Amino acid sequence: MSEYFNVSHVFGEDVFSDKVMQERLPKKAYKALKKTIEDGTELDLATADVIAAAMKDWAIEKGATHYTHWFQPLTGVTAEKHDSFITAPNPDGTVLMEFSGKELIKGEPDASSFPSGGLRATFEARGYTAWDCTSPAFVRHDAAGAILCIPTAFCSYTGEALDQKTPLLRSMEAINTQALRLLRLFGNTTSKKVTPSVGPEQEYFLVDEKKFLQRKDLIFTGRTLFGAMPPKGQELDDHYFGTIRQRIAGFMKDVNLELWKLGVTAKTQHNEVAPAQHELAPIYAEANVAVDHNQIVMQTLKRVACQHGMKCLLHEKPFAGVNGSGKHNNWSITTDDGINLLDPGKTPHENMQFLLVLVCILKAVDTHADLLRESAADPGNDHRLGANEAPPAIVSIFLGEQLQDVLSQLINTGIATYSIKGGTLETGVKTLPSLAKDATDRNRTSPFAFTGNKFEFRMVGSRDSIASPNIVLNTIVAEAFCEACDVLEKADNFEDALHDIIKSYARDHQRIVFNGNGYSDEWVAEAERRGLPNIKSMVDAIPTLVTDKAIALFEKFGVFTKAELESRVEIKYENYAKVINIEARSMIDIASKQIIPAVIKYTKSLADTVNAVSAAGAETSVQVELLNETSALLADTKVALAKLVDVVDQAAGMEEGRDRAVFFHDVVMAAMAELRDPVDKLEMIVDKDMWPMPSYGDLLFEV
Repeated sequence: MSEYFNVSHVFGEDVFSDKVMQERLPKKAYKALKKTIEDGTELDLATADVIAAAMKDWAIEKGATHYTHWFQPLTGVTAEKHDSFITAPNPDGTVLMEFSGKELIKGEPDASSFPSGGLRATFEARGYTAWDCTSPAFVRHDAAGAILCIPTAFCSYTGEALDQKTPLLRSMEAINTQALRLLRLFGNTTSKKVTPSVGPEQEYFLVDEKKFLQRKDLIFTGRTLFGAMPPKGQELDDHYFGTIRQRIAGFMKDVNLELWKLGVTAKTQHNEVAPAQHELAPIYAEANVAVDHNQIVMQTLKRVACQHGMKCLLHEKPFAGVNGSGKHNNWSITTDDGINLLDPGKTPHENMQFLLVLVCILKAVDTHADLLRESAADPGNDHRLGANEAPPAIVSIFLGEQLQDVLSQLINTGIATYSIKGGTLETGVKTLPSLAKDATDRNRTSPFAFTGNKFEFRMVGSRDSIASPNIVLNTIVAEAFCEACDVLEKADNFEDALHDIIKSYARDHQRIVFNGNGYSDEWVAEAERRGLPNIKSMVDAIPTLVTDKAIALFEKFGVFTKAELESRVEIKYENYAKVINIEARSMIDIASKQIIPAVIKYTKSLADTVNAVSAAGAETSVQVELLNETSALLADTKVALAKLVDVVDQAAGMEEGRDRAVFFHDVVMAAMAELRDPVDKLEMIVDKDMWPMPSYGDLLFEV
C-alpha cells in the first residue's frame, strides 16, 4: 500500500459501478439494467447472461477467483458462500471460467441453518438469494484473495423474507408510492421517484489486540463483564475531538482507503467522548445502499484493526462507567431530480408542502413510537439507552425553536405568518469573521431530532444493522402520507383541506415534540403525563411487533406479513436469551477459573506476609485487615457465583420464548450484577501482577 494516494483515483475502483457498466456493457444491456434499477422491470435471462459475463471479466481483472451472493440474514451480520468461476476442465488441461446470468440472479443457500422463527424447519432447507441490482456489486480484497460480492436479498422457498434487505426494499417502494401521491397534489409532475436517503454515523472502540486476547469476556461477548473504573475516565472531556494518536491515525488512513475503493463515502473521522472511542461518518446514500455500506464499514473496521495489532469493539457498552457506542441514523427523503422533501427553505411558514411532510412525520412517530423504539432494541443497547449518554428510551422529536414556533402559530391561531430568522453570531473578536447563525440550536439528548434538512434517529446500536430502523421509518411515514393523501385527493377545496390537515396533525400530535433535556428525571415524569411509552428493555419492546396496529401497518404496505412478524418476534426472544446466557456462562467461567484462583493466591500471599511480619515482632494490623476484607469479598464472590450458576441452570430447563427471555432479563441479569460487584471491589485490592486480566486502564489508555 502506497504512503500517499489520490482519493479521486482510487474511489470506487473495486465497484461494478454505473461508470463501469457503461464502459463494459453493450448499450442495449446497459439500458435494460438501468430500466430494471429505476422502474423495477424484470430483467430477461439473456441480458443477465451478458451482464454476468462482463461482471466476471471485470472481477477477474481485479484478481477475483470466486464470487459470492452477499446477504444479510437475521443473525445481525452478513453471510456469504464462495464459489469459484471454474466450471469445467478442458480436454487440453486448461480450465473454463464462466459466470452465467442464472448464477448472478439466483443463489441457493441452506435456509434452515439461519434464524427463521419457525418459517423454515431443519428438513425444509431450501432458500434463495436474489440479486439486488440497485446496490452495486464489488470486489473485496482480503486474506482469501479477491472475491466478487453480489448484494442479494434472502427469502425462503415459500417466499417469506429471511433477511433485512427484502423488507427494506419493500418499505422503500411503499414510501416512494405514497410520497409521489403527495408531490402530485402540489403540482409536481416531473419527479418520478422518491427515495429515502441515509447517512449512518458509526461509533466504535479500539483496544490493543494482545490485551483483548487476555480478556475472555471480550472474546466471547464483545464487552467487559468485570472491570473497576480507572482513576481517570472521560470526565475531563479531553478525548472528544482531541488530536488523533498516530497509531489510530494510521488505522483510520487504511480504513478510509479500503472504504473509498469500495465506493463508501467515508467523510468524517474523530475521537469520541470515551477514551479509546472513535467515530466514522459517511455522506448520504440511498437507504438500501447505505445499509450495505454500513455493513462494509463494520467489517472493514474489524479487519483493518487486526492488521494494526488492535481489535475493534462494536458492542454498545463494552465498558461500564464510560460512554457506550451508538449509530446515528440520519434520514431524509429526496426525489430523483434533487428535491429534498425535508428542506424547509428560508421561510418554512410559507412552505406548505414541507409543513405537510413535517406534520405527517410527527403523526407517524407519535402513532408508532413503540415500533421505532423496538427497531433499536438490542441486548447491548439495554445498557446504553437512557443512561445519560444516549437518547432516553422514550421516543420524542426535537424540532428546534424555528419549527416549534411555526407549529405553535398553526395550533394557536390557525395560521403561521412568520419564521424565526437565524441572524448573525458575533464572536467579540475583530479578527474573526461574523458567522451566520442557524435559526435553532441542536439537542444531543433527543432520540429523533430535526437537524436542518433531515431527521437524526440517535437510538440505533453501534453493531446493529440500520435496516430495521429504516424499514420502520419508511413504512410509518408512508402510512401518514397515505392517510393525508386519501383526504386531500377527495377534497373539494384543496387549500382549505391542506390547511385543516396540517393544523389538526400538529395539534393532535404535539405531545411527541420535546425540545428540552431528554436526560432529566423531569422529562420522564412529563412524558408519562403526556402518555408517551417508556419501553426500557428489549424484552419489553419485542411485543410491539405483533400488536394489531403493527400487523395492520406492515401488511397494508406489503412490508411484512403477519407470519414474518411473528417469526421475528420468536427470533428476537431467542437471540436475547442466548446473548445473556453466553454472558452469564462467560462470567461463571472467568470467575471460577481465573478470578477466584487469583484471589486465593493473593490471600495466601497476605497470610504468609502476616505470619512472617508477626514472627518478626512487627505490627500486622494493616495486613490482617486487608486479609479479612479480601476474604470477605472472596466469600461474597463465591456466594454470588453459586447463585448465578443456579439461575443459569434454571434457565436451561425453560422452553425458548418470551418467558425464558424475561427470566434472563429479570433474574439472570440481576445475578450477574451481584457477582460483578464484589469482583470489581477485589480488583481494587488484589496485586495487579496477580490479577488475571488487563484492567480498564490498560484497555482504554494503552492503545
